[in-house]
Order: sequence, then C-alpha cells, then structure tokens
Amino acid sequence: MKRVFSALGARFSSRARLAHALRLIEDGDVVAGVALLGSVAEAGMPEAQFRVGRAYLDGTGVPPSLVEGARWMRRAAEAGWVEARMVLGTLYLFGLPRESAEGQGVRLVAETPGDRVSDPVEAARWALLAAEAGSPDAQALYGYILADGPADMRDPAAAEGWFSRAAAAGCPQGHLGLGLVWMRAATDEAGHARAAASLRLAADAGLGSAQFLLGALTEQGRGVARDSAAATALYGRAAEAGVRAAQARFGLALLEGRGCARDATRAESWLRRAALAGDREAASLLGDRYASGGDLPPNYIEAAQWYRRAASAGHAASWRALGMLALTGAGQPRDVTEAARCFRQAAALGDGRAGADLGNLLLDQDASEDDRRDLGRYFAHAAEAGDPVAAFNFSICLSQGLGMARDEQAAAGWMLRAADGVVNAQYWYGRMLLDGRGCAADAAAGRSWIARAAESGMADAQVALAQLMLTGRGGPRDHAAAAVLYRAAAEQGQVDAMFSLGALLGGGHDVPVDRPQAQHWFRMAAERGNALGQLMLGRYLLRGLAGVTDPAEARQWLERAAAQGVPDAVAELARLGAAAGPAAGAGAG
Repeated sequence: MKRVFSALGARFSSRARLAHALRLIEDGDVVAGVALLGSVAEAGMPEAQFRVGRAYLDGTGVPPSLVEGARWMRRAAEAGWVEARMVLGTLYLFGLPRESAEGQGVRLVAETPGDRVSDPVEAARWALLAAEAGSPDAQALYGYILADGPADMRDPAAAEGWFSRAAAAGCPQGHLGLGLVWMRAATDEAGHARAAASLRLAADAGLGSAQFLLGALTEQGRGVARDSAAATALYGRAAEAGVRAAQARFGLALLEGRGCARDATRAESWLRRAALAGDREAASLLGDRYASGGDLPPNYIEAAQWYRRAASAGHAASWRALGMLALTGAGQPRDVTEAARCFRQAAALGDGRAGADLGNLLLDQDASEDDRRDLGRYFAHAAEAGDPVAAFNFSICLSQGLGMARDEQAAAGWMLRAADGVVNAQYWYGRMLLDGRGCAADAAAGRSWIARAAESGMADAQVALAQLMLTGRGGPRDHAAAAVLYRAAAEQGQVDAMFSLGALLGGGHDVPVDRPQAQHWFRMAAERGNALGQLMLGRYLLRGLAGVTDPAEARQWLERAAAQGVPDAVAELARLGAAAGPAAGAGAG
C-alpha cells in the first residue's frame, strides 16, 4: 500500500518522485528505481544527481561507469551538494579519465585505466569546498592532500588542523590522518604513543590502513608494548580488509609462526594474494619458498615465476636469485649470459653481492671458453651502450684474456670509462697507472684514483693508499694518515690491514708506539690465517714485547707460521728449542 501511495505522490513533485525512486530501490526494484532517479536528476535536483552518480560508480541498477559517475557527481557538486563535492574530490585525486573541452562544458572520454590521470589541484578545490561546509570525510580528504599531495601543495600544520576537525567529528579517517602526522613527527616514546592512540581509534573503526600501521608499531614496541601476537592479529584484520602490505606481513608471520601458530598453507595463500596485488616482497618470499622446497622438493620453475614478478617491480635480491637459477641451470637450461644480465640488474638496484657475482662469472673455474666468449660479447655490447659495470667487467676480460685476445691498452681505456661510476674500477685503474699496464705509468694519477676508491670505503683501496703513503710513492709520506686508513680497512675485516696496522704501531714509524694495540692487531690477523701476523704474535708472546710472556702460546703461533713457510718462524722455533733444551735436560737429570 505504501508503494502505491508513493507512486501516486510521484506524479505531483520532484521530491515525491525522488522518494518513490528510493522506495523502489529499497524494495529490490533497483533498475526501475535508478531509471526514475535519472529522470529526477535530469530535471536538476542535486540529490538525485548525486545518487545517480553513486549508482554509476557502484554499478547499481546501471552498468558501472566512472565516466558517467563523475559526470553526474560534477553536476551535483556544481549545484552545491556537499557529499558530491567530497566524492568528486576523491575521484580527481585517485584518477579520472582524460578530459576534453566541449563548448562551455567538459566531457569525459576514454575510460581505460591507462587513460586515468590524477589532478590534485582540482581534488583540493572540491575537497576544500566540502570541508568548509562541514563534511568530516572531506576534511580528512583535504588534510590528506595537504599532508601527502605534491610537494608544492603540502602544509603539515594545516593538514593536522583539518585532520583534527575530522577526528573531533568522529571520522575514522581523521584519526588515521592524525596518527600518520604524529607518527612522522615522533621523536620519542611519548610521540609514538600519541600516534598509536589515534591509530587505535581508526583501527577500532575498521580502517585496514590503521590496523596495519598499528600492527607495525606493536611489532616494534614503539608507542605501545611490544606484542607479537597482537601485531599479527592486527595484520590479519588489515589483510582481510585488503591492505596489500598487511597481507604480506600476515603471510610472513604465519610462515614463521610469529605471534601465531605456524601455518604454511595459509601463509602461502596470503603471500600469493599480496604478490598478485603487486607486493614485491611477498613475491620474493614465494620465490624463496619454492626454491628451497621445505617439506617438498624444490620447484625452480615456480620459484622463477615469482622471482620474475618481484624483479619486474624492482626487487634487487630477486634479480640476483634469477641470476643464480640461470647460472646453475635450476629448472631451466644453464645460461651464463642470462645470469650476467640478471646480476647486472641486481647490481644496478644496489645489491652489492650481485656485483661480485657478475665479476666472478669470468673467473669461475667451471666456466668454459664458450661461456667466457658469450660473457665477453655481452659485456662488450652493454659497455658500448654506456653501462659502467659492464665496462669494468669488459676491461677485466681484455686485461686477462678471458674469452678474447688479451689487450691491456684497450683494457685500460675501458677501465677509465668505468671509473667514473664504479668504485672497483677506480681502484683497478689506479693500479694500472701505478704499474704502467696498458697506459703510461703515472704514480701521482694512480694514487689519486686509488684515493677516490678509498674515500668510498673500499677496504683494498684503503690498504693500497696507506702503503703508498708509507713509501711516499705518488705523493707525500704520511704515516699517521696511513694508520687511519689501515684501521678503517681492518675494522671492515681486511686481514692484511690488521697486520699492517700492528706493524705501524709496533715501532719504527712516524706514529706513537703502542705495543699492546700492536699485539691486538697481530692476533686479529693471526687468527684469520695471516702467516706474518702469526709470526709477530709469536714473537710478542715469546719476548713479552707487550708486557705479557707466554712461551707455550708463542710456540703454537710460530709453528703455524712455519707451516705456512715463513723462514723467520722456523728460526725462532730453533732458538726456542735451543733455549729450552738444557733446562729440560737438567730437569730430567
């Protein structure tokens, strides 16, 4: 009966027609209801225009259409409908199809996702109009634009103000925005606690992004007590809400049993969802899982598929993993050229191990001459295209005759080209200049190039430069600076630097003598197999040069040095035996 009266009333006013359209939709006759809404909207009613726009955006009673949805939202927004202004601002921010002018109006064309463009300026204009009219959602949206929009539009203080207004009205997005602003500004535990409290309000309201961020704070124990189980539960809620990063974190937690029971099957399911949505870390984890096999034999073909997905998104370690699969022939024919390509990509993205792998391809004892020829051609092509890492490796090929005729002059030329961007090339070009290999000898220039590599932190270059400073080759002597360089290299684990630093501190150089420190560095070198370090540690312990005498331990280190062919160690052992002989004989008598 209500529907009958509604239909009768619809004949008399636009408001009654709107009410009847809404009743039709409520009763399940969506198509008829939206059609009636359309006629009311055409007559100019802003609320109807907004509802028609919403119907097109949601695909309710009409085919979904971003173009039509945006067109109707614009009409309602221009007529002053506040909610339409907020929605239109959101559409502009996250991307509308490209527009073309048509008379005094605007027509939307081309609805493919690739044609969508964001317009933060228009987004801010419409969001501000709705925010000033009192829409909490629009206040949060405008705050977001001011906090995270283009650099020239950002105003963190104003963003915080708009987020505060939205939060005061009970808007979860306002609490989320405040949490983000405060989290970025936090410098102590109190700041993180304030951020966490705001994020909790948004999380309790069901916002997945807030649940994920609160989970991260809870996992780290920043602003809240560290609690792995609570963090994993928050990641799970955010994952269910569709937050891609949370799906990856939740999958990893399930895989490792972190804060929950280990469940490899569910873990893989969540990691797959995250990876298919574009999360490169999740894709890489899946690659690792299939490559290692776990409870099942490895599936290298499946592993490669996931590594490729992660690599295409710029994941350096996945490029390296692909290179290792190609190099070992796991799940595919062995292909050293493909391995080199993958290692190059990984190195370009900052994976230091991949740079070493790339060079080791050439020096690998198992590499055939055919492999080396293929690699040489690959490096030559990439070097000529301007890749400095390839130029470095091509120079090594030419210098050592790997897969091609030896040509030291060409090697020096390519090493120079690589030296502008590759630290290893700076070091090796310096060595070439010092030795006059492939180029005219120039000790000063060689020292300068090695200094550049040393300044970048390369331990071998630091040792080489320190030795030049000790001898004064290519520049002034500077024993104090040499000691600094040896220490820097030694602290990186460079064994020769450990021995050399001990030798400097032991006396005879223009640095203060410090024999306890000298013995410390000799011991560091000796324990890592350095024969001269073993000799010197044995001498120090035998003679008490650092204040402690221990003939038994001295003998052990001297014997190790002698076993490595150090003549002075053999002589020291002979003297030690001669000194101990008579005493041993007297004791026996």
